[in-house]
Amino acid sequence: MKIPNEVKEIIKKLEKKGFKANPVGGCVRDFLLNQKPKDWDITTNAKPEDITNIFENYFINNEFGTVTILTESEDPALKKIEITPYRTEKEYTDNRHPDKVEWTSSIEEDLKRRDFTINAMAFDIEESKEKEKIIDKDKLIIDDLVIKIIDPFGGKKDLKKKIVRTVGDSQERFKEDALRLLRAVRFSTVLDFKIEEKTLKAVKEDAEWLESISKERIRDEFLKIINSKNAAAGIRKLRETNLLQYVIPEFEETYNVDQNKHHIYNVYEHLVRSLDYAAKNNYNTEIRIAALLHDIAKPQTKEGKGEEATFYNHEVVSAEMTEKILKRLKFPTKEIKKIKKLVRWHLFYYNVDEVGKSAVRRLVRKVGPKNTGDLIKLRMADRIGSGVPKARPYKLRHLEYMIEKIKQDPISTDKLKLSGNDIMEVLDIEPGPKVGHFLTILLKNVLDNPKLNKIEILEKEIEKIGKLSDKKIEKKAKKAREKIEKVKEKRDKMKKEKYWLK
Repeated sequence: MKIPNEVKEIIKKLEKKGFKANPVGGCVRDFLLNQKPKDWDITTNAKPEDITNIFENYFINNEFGTVTILTESEDPALKKIEITPYRTEKEYTDNRHPDKVEWTSSIEEDLKRRDFTINAMAFDIEESKEKEKIIDKDKLIIDDLVIKIIDPFGGKKDLKKKIVRTVGDSQERFKEDALRLLRAVRFSTVLDFKIEEKTLKAVKEDAEWLESISKERIRDEFLKIINSKNAAAGIRKLRETNLLQYVIPEFEETYNVDQNKHHIYNVYEHLVRSLDYAAKNNYNTEIRIAALLHDIAKPQTKEGKGEEATFYNHEVVSAEMTEKILKRLKFPTKEIKKIKKLVRWHLFYYNVDEVGKSAVRRLVRKVGPKNTGDLIKLRMADRIGSGVPKARPYKLRHLEYMIEKIKQDPISTDKLKLSGNDIMEVLDIEPGPKVGHFLTILLKNVLDNPKLNKIEILEKEIEKIGKLSDKKIEKKAKKAREKIEKVKEKRDKMKKEKYWLK
């Protein structure tokens, strides 16, 4: 790992004016984990007005003195670099925002206000002519830089132990900003770390404080959990820490709800395992959420007990509940609509010998042509979540083949840039089989070379063919039809091979 030039340049400019400047927080954590930081933050003893006097391209976007510097980097992580003055924060009466912010000259005071030890580290960077990689446990030399790790709360040690631990008293940190309760689970999930014992105890005891946090902030943390490779473990941690009831209370109701003879897991376990498959296969956010919520209504729709229990219309009710949950969490309307469709139609029926093209067309219309691939992936996650060995059996592959076949433009004369009427006009002939022969010949030519599908080229070809005898035209059309059929057969064969079908 190297300190990016954009970051070095900002630090140099601040130091040239007599100020201290330190990369801080998540970028330091990621750097020490040998992971590319998603963004870079710098903290300094310069005041906001000092920062704006030094840099030209910037904007100020909050009340905490943060100045965002705009760089010319093409790397999204470096296009915007935030600079914030060293500060202390006093009182958090709303469990979200400090009542008072004061500037300080101490980096240690600034680090003291941060949430977790792994986020409460900073770098002190100096130029060096040394070429060694490591001086001691608190200093690194990379290229021409000496990097001192400022770590007053043992963050580096916790990184090594893979622990999420608050800075100082856990309850105080969570009282300052209750979103930190959710962030503890998020960091534990994304980094695959354990939550330290005292911190975990405080999360469980103070879970209700999450009620004071806006749904948008909860949604953003929830999404980071859902989009991690350990998403399923994250959902389990939310429940174990008593936070799930403040994120998706409806999901809490699925716990220990048994299903019937067709399922080996209860509803909660089935949904978490479905999400796990989606996450492990790097499916998109919409599929992951649909996997988590597709049977959310089973507790409400359950009738009977034991192996003969039923859940009639659970997919319809689940879709409505999913919409309600996502609206509450302030998801964008477009995403809500798509996820709702996936949940609503996840129980589609398909059997190779029973369901024809018309039924497949109806399914494509209902879920939307762009969503069919995601619906198949949701069914695969659903299957593995149910404990079956194969995610993609023959009949599911056959459905994929049928969907692609239906969605693909048919090979027909409709593809041509002119019609039968145009041919009759050019040749001055009446309707009849001869017009069809011309269309077939032109289609074959265009299949051989799509660049020929231009009106002026086609009209010249019509005039050329028109000079032939009717017998020769008919013979030419017959050969063209045979070629078109071969193209259709080849295309279909390729589709079948794609889905491992005979």
